[in-house]
Amino acid sequence: MAAGYATALRNAQLDAITTYAGAGAKLRIYDGTRPATGGTATTLLAEFTLGSPFAPSASGGVLSPTLPSAVNAGASGTATWFRVTKADGTTHVFDGSVGSEMTLNTSTVTSGLQVSVTSWTITRGNA
Repeated sequence: MAAGYATALRNAQLDAITTYAGAGAKLRIYDGTRPATGGTATTLLAEFTLGSPFAPSASGGVLSPTLPSAVNAGASGTATWFRVTKADGTTHVFDGSVGSEMTLNTSTVTSGLQVSVTSWTITRGNA
């Protein structure tokens, strides 16, 4: 049986993401195969500047980051994964999958056309 954590603890763990990411974190959307956590990225399709704070307080073991404003893509490709960095653009916070952990308005990204995040939640399991 997996460990079971109190909801208050799961919320605190998720809120630590908001604290660590800090104000003005970057969300970068990539194509190709996601590398090992924090590894060398593939082709950058689009970059967003995230809200301050990154997200309101977690509730029920779920963190709902503030959705960023739409941006124009800088390259074309199929969006498969994403990375969040601190505002400096280099300090890794976490990676995730487009389509399961985050949804975009399109997975087929075209350079110069608008890309937007339509939904995004981070769930801390083991309730």
